[in-house]
Amino acid sequence: MTAYTPMLVLGGLAALFAIGSIAIAPLTGPKRYNRAKLDRYESGIEPSPLPEGGGRISIRYFIIAMLFIVFDIEIIFLYPFAVAFDSLGWFGLIEMFLFMVTVFIAYAYVWRRGGLEWD
Repeated sequence: MTAYTPMLVLGGLAALFAIGSIAIAPLTGPKRYNRAKLDRYESGIEPSPLPEGGGRISIRYFIIAMLFIVFDIEIIFLYPFAVAFDSLGWFGLIEMFLFMVTVFIAYAYVWRRGGLEWD
């Protein structure tokens, strides 16, 4: 259990910081609301009007979000490999190569299907 104590302490501190930040934000943040601040933000482009009661959002938005998550998870798996590269030996190198091949196949598939086009 003593080997896990630093990780538990760090996790507790992270949770405490996150909860504390959320709790104190309404008390310390500015409260100058105006029409522009309450409007949707679309990367600096004039927001497109939505029908009354909401509206349909393009499925492309969600596909791009999922692609970001997939390739973000790839990076998360690459960091431990880079840190422990020396101790893994050939087994780790082959396993990471297979992982990267799988990710690149997915990347090529998305690219060929036009998932990375920003039209």
